[in-house]
Amino acid sequence: MTQFSETTEDFADTSESDSFFRETVRVFCRNRMAVIGLILVGALVFVAIFIPLISPHDPYRVALDEQFLPPSTTYWLGTDNFGRDLLTRILYGARISLVVGIVPSFISLVIGAVMGIISGYFGGKTDVLIMRLADTMLAFPSLLLAMVVMYTLGANLFNIFIALSLVGWAGVAMVVRSQTLALKEKEYIEAARANGTSKVTIMVRHLFPNVIPTLIVLFSLSIPEAIMWESSLSFLGVGVQPPEASWGLLVAKGKEYLFSAPLVAIIPGVAILVAVLAFNFVGDGLRDALDPYMKD
Repeated sequence: MTQFSETTEDFADTSESDSFFRETVRVFCRNRMAVIGLILVGALVFVAIFIPLISPHDPYRVALDEQFLPPSTTYWLGTDNFGRDLLTRILYGARISLVVGIVPSFISLVIGAVMGIISGYFGGKTDVLIMRLADTMLAFPSLLLAMVVMYTLGANLFNIFIALSLVGWAGVAMVVRSQTLALKEKEYIEAARANGTSKVTIMVRHLFPNVIPTLIVLFSLSIPEAIMWESSLSFLGVGVQPPEASWGLLVAKGKEYLFSAPLVAIIPGVAILVAVLAFNFVGDGLRDALDPYMKD
């Protein structure tokens, strides 16, 4: 009888999870802009993975006799000041932007989630200490703080991960803390505590799963922010360094030829705009789909 009861309960949980997933997909797909954003993000991921296989040109090949060639069947968007294919450089830049968008966002998400749950659950001096640290991080402009880190550690891709991870966790921690404060007063948390369940188990098995939808939305919305930060750092000369094909770096170099060869600066700028909008559309769609108050 007990085994039958456990089997029935597991089946009910699975059925409920499937229903929640189908409902989330349904609400997300009703948002046309979110679907368009997802298609663009999928195209960006495809390009980032397979560009070495599909690109006919070397992004680092220098041909000074082919500087600033206009768009043609050979070079679809023309060439830059070193005679390199502009389209190939932009497509390779998608790989850097995607990596910089995902890796630091994930790291800051993990740090912020851990700090937020600890702060909200334990309260007291632990809460005050973590929140004052978060307030200190948020008191500085994010780009300025990232620039300080880059100037201190040096301009390279790995240090960009460190800089963006440091400036991104505080906001996540505050959101997760506010949810934890509400969740820890729920009856099932009180029941787990009364049964002698350890604090770590409660945080891992009961609190963390309930903040996952919020973390998914925060992750999707932090990726375009990280892309913008990386582009800004590279544009200012403290991010990705030549000859890498960062979009921010391409805009920085192309602005010197804005009047003689405007495509060199405009096209990377458009790529940044499209990528940021695509991720924002996806984030908005996920927020609407995962927020129970937004559903019919």
